[in-house]
Amino acid sequence: MPTPRRRQSGPDRARALDQYHRRAAVYDFELALFEPVRRRAVAWLAPERGATVLDIGCGTGLSFELLHSAVGAQGHVVGIEQSPQMLEQARQRVQRHAWRNVTLINAPAEEARIGLRADAALLHFTHDVMQSGAALEHVLRHLQPGATLVASGLKWAPPWAAPLNLLVWPAALHSVSSLAGLRRPWQHLARLVGEPELQTMLGGTVYLARARVPAAGWPA
Repeated sequence: MPTPRRRQSGPDRARALDQYHRRAAVYDFELALFEPVRRRAVAWLAPERGATVLDIGCGTGLSFELLHSAVGAQGHVVGIEQSPQMLEQARQRVQRHAWRNVTLINAPAEEARIGLRADAALLHFTHDVMQSGAALEHVLRHLQPGATLVASGLKWAPPWAAPLNLLVWPAALHSVSSLAGLRRPWQHLARLVGEPELQTMLGGTVYLARARVPAAGWPA
């Protein structure tokens, strides 16, 4: 599937902020189709009771309920989101549910002042973060030795299902700032911690990747 030349570069923060400024009010409705992917991603992450989980690119907080249910009242969920408009939706969600153990950070993933080492990290439909080695290193630096990381998102369909790229292309243009890396979105994660375990859904147009932080931990 050919892609526009101007979108072959890496993530564009200004473009992403503009996209999600416009989408914040309707984002929950737009992502409804992909809820089964979210549920599988959180189930595969399998955070334990009392664990601390980073929700990277948390958007409007759609994953919070699943994560909060998993870690319980003694656990901690840290949502990191660079879009102020999206994070305001997440803040309202936290207030509605009266969650006292959800912390919100308004910052790009590579700059967030997290201040702890978590037990797990979720990156659900965060293609731009997955294409930033600096962002992934920053996340890994704030995970405990042996911690689990699960990422999910769009990818180009395999050759046998190439016509499905007619659906992937507009969906990606609507939600990412660059189409670079859609053939193998987990490539930077693999470079940092080794090849992740993979699952695919929806005819191979959606992936889930699970990796673990080395037992020695990631250098501070």
